[in-house]
Amino acid sequence: MKPTVGRIVQYVSYGTPGGEYTSQCRAAIVAGVPDGAPPSIGPDGPARQLDLAVLNPTGLFFNRCAQDETGKAGGTWHWPEREE
Repeated sequence: MKPTVGRIVQYVSYGTPGGEYTSQCRAAIVAGVPDGAPPSIGPDGPARQLDLAVLNPTGLFFNRCAQDETGKAGGTWHWPEREE
């Protein structure tokens, strides 16, 4: 799939160091697909960076994030899983 502005992806939150809040998937809207962003290498190979508007229960968060489809590390984005 090709990311484009307006598509929905999932952002993975970091959680807190003490474990009060765990890492969670959050809905995010692709706000930009930057040209010339520095490449990021993930476990799946080259990772696409996107500018995201993340929808949190307590507000919005804006950030440029790298893709991580397998590890789903905090601070990354991935395509939503399909529910059957």
